[in-house]
Amino acid sequence: MSNLKTHEQAAIEAVAERFSMTWEKSSDSSGGWLATGGKRVAVEIATLKRRDAQGKSTRLGLRFDKVVAGLTQRLRGALDEIVPERMTVVLTLTAPIRLPAKTADALEGKIRTLLRRKSPLRDAKETIYGNHVRIRILSDQSEPASKMIGFVHNPNWDPLLLMEITEELIEIIGSKAVRRPMISAGGRWLVLVGSAGSSYLGAYRHLCSQIPMATEFKKIVVVLPDGQVEVLAE
Repeated sequence: MSNLKTHEQAAIEAVAERFSMTWEKSSDSSGGWLATGGKRVAVEIATLKRRDAQGKSTRLGLRFDKVVAGLTQRLRGALDEIVPERMTVVLTLTAPIRLPAKTADALEGKIRTLLRRKSPLRDAKETIYGNHVRIRILSDQSEPASKMIGFVHNPNWDPLLLMEITEELIEIIGSKAVRRPMISAGGRWLVLVGSAGSSYLGAYRHLCSQIPMATEFKKIVVVLPDGQVEVLAE
């Protein structure tokens, strides 16, 4: 592991111990293999940026109730037809949602307006029926993600952090998915080296479920600063 940085070495050692495997370094400094019982799994490693949640709740407080599911499904159905390929709408909305149907219609209208803008930076900050909303259009992506990635969260969390980790994870998963530098019968894993605690786990799991490129990996795990290994997708 001589080509890996110290924090990457520690992370891959934690993953190897967690799954009772051994690490084999490749000539490519960004990956290698985890092996057990004569079988090898190709591994890609990426380090997540440091996030500062100072002054905010230690938990994201994401909501996944029936109201949220209904609004998300309705809005995603509408956006699938109007959002161009290789473009993603990232949406954050505070809970509780008291008027889901009217809120979905208003959000669709706001997003249509943003899509008509020619500016490369298309962001909006609104209050709709008492709910604080942030919308960001991600365009010209190298690989397609979902047409919409949405978060409904408690009011005491900064939605810009959710925007930032969404962009970062889409970029990492997309770039690692298309590289395919190593072939292994055991498939590929993506190991993310985290700099923040467990407060982001719910968001990362939610994101992995909405990023199609994530299926390129048999398993995606994150290693927290204390060495804890958490599975985000498999």
